[in-house]
Amino acid sequence: QDGDLKFPLESVKKLKELMDGNRHINPRMMAPMASYSPCQEKHLPEEFRPVCKREDAPMIFRRLSLAAEDDLCEICANAACAGCF
Repeated sequence: QDGDLKFPLESVKKLKELMDGNRHINPRMMAPMASYSPCQEKHLPEEFRPVCKREDAPMIFRRLSLAAEDDLCEICANAACAGCF
């Protein structure tokens, strides 16, 4: 969850994979992570497409990616997670 936006955990994990894959590109050739947006990625889960239309999309994607680090959502350690048992 990011603000009023909610996404399935599996989709957020896929987003993180896409964003992590982008880090392996030559740093001189890529935009800073804060401005990176995976909207041009062909494997971006469909539920993130509406986010691409927002001005703050890069920051939303960054926060979601951070929330998925180390599977913290699955152990309810991250405040951004919802639906924990």
